[in-house]
Amino acid sequence: MCLTGVDYFSTLGYQPAIAALAAGLLSPFATIVLVLLTLLGALPVYRRVARESFNGSGSIHMLEHLLPWWAGKLFVLALLGFAATDFMITITLSAADATAHAIENPFAPEWFHGNEIGITLALISLLAIVFLKGFKEAIGIAVVLVGVYLALNLVVVFVSLAQIASQPVMITDWWSALNAQHGDPLIMVGIALIVFPKLALGLSGFETGVAVMPQITGDPTDTPERPAGRIRGAGRLLTTAAVIMSGFLILTSFMTTFLIPQAEFQPGGQANGRALAYLAHEFLGPVFGTVYDISTICILWFAGASAMAGLLNLVPRYLPRYGMAPQWARAVRPLVLVFTAIAFIITVVFQASVDAQGGAYATGVLVLITSASAAVTLSARRQGQRKRTIGFGIIALVFAYTTVLNVIERPDGLRIAGLFIAGILLISLISRVRRSFQLRATSVALDETALAFVKADAADGAVRVIANEPDDGSEHEYRHKDLDERRYSHIPRDSQTIFLEVHGTDSSEFEEDLLVRGVVKHGYRVLEVYSGNIPNTLASVLLEIRDVTGVVPTIYFEWTEGSPISNMARFLFFGNGEVAPVTREVLRVAERDVKRRPAVHVS
Repeated sequence: MCLTGVDYFSTLGYQPAIAALAAGLLSPFATIVLVLLTLLGALPVYRRVARESFNGSGSIHMLEHLLPWWAGKLFVLALLGFAATDFMITITLSAADATAHAIENPFAPEWFHGNEIGITLALISLLAIVFLKGFKEAIGIAVVLVGVYLALNLVVVFVSLAQIASQPVMITDWWSALNAQHGDPLIMVGIALIVFPKLALGLSGFETGVAVMPQITGDPTDTPERPAGRIRGAGRLLTTAAVIMSGFLILTSFMTTFLIPQAEFQPGGQANGRALAYLAHEFLGPVFGTVYDISTICILWFAGASAMAGLLNLVPRYLPRYGMAPQWARAVRPLVLVFTAIAFIITVVFQASVDAQGGAYATGVLVLITSASAAVTLSARRQGQRKRTIGFGIIALVFAYTTVLNVIERPDGLRIAGLFIAGILLISLISRVRRSFQLRATSVALDETALAFVKADAADGAVRVIANEPDDGSEHEYRHKDLDERRYSHIPRDSQTIFLEVHGTDSSEFEEDLLVRGVVKHGYRVLEVYSGNIPNTLASVLLEIRDVTGVVPTIYFEWTEGSPISNMARFLFFGNGEVAPVTREVLRVAERDVKRRPAVHVS
């Protein structure tokens, strides 16, 4: 829970101030709306995500399987853009707020003032150094940081409530000012609902909560297919974190509204971006306030670590597997350097301002929660759960409304996410083209029958394979294909041949595990394999035949009709096209030794 909490609970460092700035005297009501949506919306959604995506992949993994083929891939890439927005802005916004706490501390050196960008960049650099060295050992720090931070916040809450209890006139003054400003209670509720999307930062952390599921031990009886103990533990984790955070959000919204002048929340005010720290200094003195500032700086900085871990979990999991990133994207250190450079750019563009980055952060958070709501709605519908489909559908609509409203109010978040999405799509397209001639099979296995076929021919000194595009499966198809290849490719009459067929699957997949089945059709031996890409699969199977038999095979093709340009497009997007020359090129790239390279004949 603390590993999740460094992201979730750290928002207390700036959430009350942002709520007061957005909603003014209505901040408590808007916060209550946020808490209700958390407990009745986000929490049930992510408990369902935990049940159906228990390997730490989260809602994006669910949508990937619910929306197959290229539509699903493109949708996942768009979601990755919003996820990147969420996690990157978590790093930069948290570092910026940590800087604000450091600068506003009364013991801070004079040169801190005016150097917000430099200090923020230094904190981001320190975060990068941690990841370049290794993050696993640092995870235990989360427990200490969260424990100390929540304990200090409890002290601030109790002291602030005591101040309010000693001066109950604050409550009546607030209520009078509220009525004078808005009048009708219904209008107050309506305004609270309208300004609520600006408070969406308080929903951060749920996606991280399901991402850490592999860290939960579970029960001894758990199985990889159904880890009931891990799922139950994740449910407790999410519920406990949500209840703790909800309690803090409600209490702190009232405290900050009653005890801090509204002018202090404005840009340049002492409570801007640091409302609870303001109360800590005001009522507990500079020493306790400094301890609170240090704790807040540490947890905000470590929230960036949680976000970096999320990025390092998402990018290698999807983009290289889609063929949409180079292989080095699986390595941690190069990615850390790339993400750090992006964080530097964002910090400089937004001048290390918490308020300026709030819209982008909220957009990323809301899109992820909306997509998770849509995923569980589709899942419930597929399973025939009518009541849950309706319930989750309503939640999805509420989050969709909140997202749209937030985008209209603060379009900068959508612009940043759009830049991330455009960048991901551009890099993905370039990478997919550049990796087109790579072997894509992560493994190739021949079943017993297939192995017997190739070994029998290898014993005679040659393995001759005829590439066949599956048609009607009739005896006529195989007889004429065999006769044509023997005639036009000059295969000796007494030589044995084996047909090799690739049956098409999802062409948007890039990496696959291949299983080659041997079957006999109308007296002809056939190797069957299912894959979304034909040329690369043929090359992988040929190399596997060479490796298991020690004999370099030969494959026979007939030329593909049609324009070479259209065939290339068909290859890139649908996995077929000009099969013969592409197969030969894949083999050339994979095996530089001509004598060990399977031969390709085309007639």
